[in-house]
Amino acid sequence: MAAERSYKSTPHTRKGATTTFGSRTDIGCLRDHNEDSLIVTPPLFAVADGMGGHAAGEVASEIAVNVLAEQAPAHPDPEALGRAVEEANRAIIHAAHEGRGREGMGTTVTAAMLEGERLIVAQVGDSRAYLLHQGKLQQLTRDHSLMADMIEAGQLTPEEARTHPNRSVITRALGSDPHTQPDLYEINVETGDRLLVCSDGLSSMVRDQDIESVLARVRDPQRCASQLVNEAIAAGGHDNVTVIVADVTGFAEVRRKKMARKTKFSIALVLVLFAAIVGATAWGTNEYLHNAAYLIDQDGKVAIYRGVPGNVFGLSYSELVESTDVAVSDLQPGFQERLKDGWRVDSVEAAEELVKEYQADIDAKAKQGEAQKSAQGSAAGDKTADGASTNGSTATGADANGSPDASPSASAGTQGGAA
Repeated sequence: MAAERSYKSTPHTRKGATTTFGSRTDIGCLRDHNEDSLIVTPPLFAVADGMGGHAAGEVASEIAVNVLAEQAPAHPDPEALGRAVEEANRAIIHAAHEGRGREGMGTTVTAAMLEGERLIVAQVGDSRAYLLHQGKLQQLTRDHSLMADMIEAGQLTPEEARTHPNRSVITRALGSDPHTQPDLYEINVETGDRLLVCSDGLSSMVRDQDIESVLARVRDPQRCASQLVNEAIAAGGHDNVTVIVADVTGFAEVRRKKMARKTKFSIALVLVLFAAIVGATAWGTNEYLHNAAYLIDQDGKVAIYRGVPGNVFGLSYSELVESTDVAVSDLQPGFQERLKDGWRVDSVEAAEELVKEYQADIDAKAKQGEAQKSAQGSAAGDKTADGASTNGSTATGADANGSPDASPSASAGTQGGAA
């Protein structure tokens, strides 16, 4: 049975005090529950990856992000953010002693605060923070993991670490030691940079160069976050995957808000704005329901629908656009799993592009198979020709053997003449 997807935040692009961002979390393809939690309340962005099994890991990660939401400073302050992480650690340990979750539960946490052109990060575990600067990806944090220690000691290469049986072993986490302290980083960033905070469900499945490519190519931060999650799922989705993408917009947004605070609105204008918001929300919802699309497995074929799968407020908002000839069985297992409950995309055009990509991949595999069969047939023909040549040589050898048989007769005749 396919595991039910769970989302702990509604994925959409928003503008914070100094940045525009997007986020998404997904259960992945193999897990039956999501132990990741995240918080996106600018200037704070944090990801926590829980551990300890059902009713434990998700409890630990949720406690961590809740404490951070309450205790993190209003503006970037590395020491204050570090103290908030330490408080989250104590809260997890206390919760386990009280029977919330289980003894031994824990979580990683990577918390970033981005304001203006200043970035601070507090980190425990192997959830990561990256920065895309001038098109190049830099890993800001160091994993607290056995693999990181072995790589630094020269015992493993990063490539070997990706498939090592102990690749999930971490050396520091919240919930295990009351004296655990986070690593703190303070970085100057520039307008145009892009921050990525993610669980190892992304970094363990997608290589850094591919992450860099998506961050540089997909400009909308929400679409970028969704695309990174899709990449991890397409690679197998072995773990829960959580992604936050935040763009550095410098001080432009701060200036805009200062100007907004100087403007005073009358009660009538407030009422007009309220009505406009209600109308815009209704219009936006209607536009989304009519412009969104999804792909689904329909009788073994990939079908394209406009709208959203299932029901919204008890009503169906979907219509069949096209039932394609692409067989679901020809797709990768990760894609097949996504199609069972409907794979949402931004538009019908995006769905059609995906179908084209699927068909091109299937056609390429078919051509490769035909080429292999042709090569095998040619090899079999060459082998038959070689066998015929060998038989001819044997026949010639028989004639040669016939000559010695004739020689004794000739000798006998000569002897008779002598007699």
